[in-house]
Amino acid sequence: MSRERHSRDVTTTMRITGMTCDGCEANVIEALEGVDGVESAAADHEADEAVVEGDADPLDLIAAVPDPYEVESTA
Repeated sequence: MSRERHSRDVTTTMRITGMTCDGCEANVIEALEGVDGVESAAADHEADEAVVEGDADPLDLIAAVPDPYEVESTA
């Protein structure tokens, strides 16, 4: 028997510093999409922001962001 997961459809906006290019965005997106519960992720180095859709734990999202990038806040 399998258990079906029900997403809460939460949007989490993260202020992330240290991204300077498209490659940085790709690194952050890849890391965030690897977190359980993430449906999609997008990053914008010019806005110092990432937006995550899904029901992932915000603490797991913060922990997933690789060095040298830093999460300054989540909402």
